[in-house]
Amino acid sequence: MSNPDPDPDEVTCTPGPPAAGVEVLPPREVPLGGPRGMLVRRTLPQRSRSLVGAWCFIDHYGPDDVGATGGMRVTPHPHTGLQTVSWLFTGEVEHRDSAGHHAVVRPGELNLMTAGRGISHSEISTTTTGTLHGVQLWVALPDATRHVDPGFEHYAPEPVEGVGWRARVFLGDLLGQRSPVRTHTPLVGAEVLLDPFATLHLDVDPDHEHGVLVDLGAVQVDGVAVAAHELAHVPLGRASTTLVAGDEPVRLLLLGGTPLGESIVMWWNFVGRSHEEVVGFREEWQAQVERDGEVVADAQQVAPGRFGVVTGDHTRPIPAPALPHVRLKERG
Repeated sequence: MSNPDPDPDEVTCTPGPPAAGVEVLPPREVPLGGPRGMLVRRTLPQRSRSLVGAWCFIDHYGPDDVGATGGMRVTPHPHTGLQTVSWLFTGEVEHRDSAGHHAVVRPGELNLMTAGRGISHSEISTTTTGTLHGVQLWVALPDATRHVDPGFEHYAPEPVEGVGWRARVFLGDLLGQRSPVRTHTPLVGAEVLLDPFATLHLDVDPDHEHGVLVDLGAVQVDGVAVAAHELAHVPLGRASTTLVAGDEPVRLLLLGGTPLGESIVMWWNFVGRSHEEVVGFREEWQAQVERDGEVVADAQQVAPGRFGVVTGDHTRPIPAPALPHVRLKERG
């Protein structure tokens, strides 16, 4: 998914020290694809917190009436230095990328794309989708591996369940389940369903910080109330986390990992390490998609370069927005 809101004050960061207790972060609404496009709720990055482990971007959308909004139509756009994690609750999204991958994202199945040194891709909701509902997540790659070749993995985790709860673990280790999907820093990711008034005690890695994104219902996270669409940040040092549902069923995502421990600059769809590097990525993308000062109408006309050509996609690629009139800065 393309980031339509490249506010440098929002997305350049140096990870700060963990909070003393659970911190609740509210979402902000961002139109995807223009003012009449599908609205997404963004809880990461924020001015107060830019990373949870290596997770650097959380967009939560739906339930969206595709007939009214047109659904998701994110035409070819570039990425560097990150992995995208697509997870759906309802609907389907067609994925194509410049590394030659073509897949359909379906509910309960993980699609993870590694941008590495550079990739371009598109995401279009399928014609059979009536309601679209899910999340798009980004993970920042560490400096040691952020220039790897681009790639793609698919994984359909088996559900695990207990009294009053069910879960699917799509990254890392949790609840006795282990995902085979490769990550470049220690991560965990799982969808958790709770029955009304259910309690789930989770053994977690104390070297991880965690985020709890609530999709449906309301939940107490270690005694702190978290409403639908909010993100709770649970700091390092805890070997367990307790989730308690309210009087309605709950669906949430648990996301966590070891702190990245590196400064990043994230602007538009690029994760880099300096202002100059991100400016260079933008220039390379524009050089690939422009002819005589105009963006090509067909993605198959994109010139060879760092970001490649999205296989089989004939939509118009997305040009990069103008850079801000200030230097992209780290903050901490």
